[in-house]
Amino acid sequence: MFPIREGFMISGALFTLGVIGVLARRNLLFVLMSIEVMLNAAGMAFVVAGARWRQPDGQVMFLFILAMAAAEVSVGLALVLELYHQFKTLDTDAISRMRG
Repeated sequence: MFPIREGFMISGALFTLGVIGVLARRNLLFVLMSIEVMLNAAGMAFVVAGARWRQPDGQVMFLFILAMAAAEVSVGLALVLELYHQFKTLDTDAISRMRG
């Protein structure tokens, strides 16, 4: 039997670390990495749930999450580069102050 409780606990811990990273960090690159951790935690929860019922649905959903994460990274890094070229910083507070 697959240890579903431990899998969900690890997934929840990873998601919590991602949320803390998004809320605590001020650098846009760290925020993007924290969002990636949150997406991987959600994918892990799908895989654990699929393994519990012995269905491949969780793994299929994880593939969709990976594809969405790849698109998010490419668009996110393009935006980060553009913001850096405009404002010469990646600090989210400084960028929001310069915008107004």
